[in-house]
Amino acid sequence: MGRKWNNIKEKKASKDANTSRVYSKFALEIYVVAKQGEPDPEANQALKFVLERAKTYNVPRNIIDRAIEKAKGGTEENYDELRYEGFGPNGSMIIVDALTNNVNRTASNVRAAFGKNGGNMGVSGSVSYMFDSTAVIGIEGKSEEEVLEILMEADVDARDILKEEDTVIVYADPDQFHAVQEAFKSAGINEFAVAELTMLPQNEVTLEADAQAQFEKLIDTLEDLEDVQRVYHNVDLGE
Repeated sequence: MGRKWNNIKEKKASKDANTSRVYSKFALEIYVVAKQGEPDPEANQALKFVLERAKTYNVPRNIIDRAIEKAKGGTEENYDELRYEGFGPNGSMIIVDALTNNVNRTASNVRAAFGKNGGNMGVSGSVSYMFDSTAVIGIEGKSEEEVLEILMEADVDARDILKEEDTVIVYADPDQFHAVQEAFKSAGINEFAVAELTMLPQNEVTLEADAQAQFEKLIDTLEDLEDVQRVYHNVDLGE
């Protein structure tokens, strides 16, 4: 699973280089989740999860507070959660998650991004069956053995625990996300290098240089779309 963590790091590094885009996407997600439930993270687990993710991307507090206040205002702005699946160069697989107040606009933009960059849209389920929904939580300053002991004491199950450079990564079922975090917090660990619910590919593929360049352009184009929140894929992007 080590390569999967590297791909997550690469995605985080890419987003860190585009902070205004990252912040606007988080602001929208926080607004939508807070509007769907309670604006209090202690009473809204979905909001609590988004805020935990936002913290790992260093989203400023004023942006978070503004999004929550907007949700409290009771605006009539409604958003749909959409998932698109498709293929990039050489059969690479891509999943695109979006939040939108205009489904036709989003579908058209996503389809155009695929079509102009060597890809094509697939039907629902054509790609996602090759991915596993997974909680990925990383901490620094502990060994694999120490992390395993923390989880065992809290009676929390994990799929895998791996050390990647200075970070220990816990892979777990999605419904164990909060349990893993609470186990760490009970052990005095409150900072996370990564805290994601993500889609991890069951198998990764490697592309030749030209195909990889085209693939990376496709991913960048998709992530630049205003309505797109997250993009997952099965390509090993290398070091």
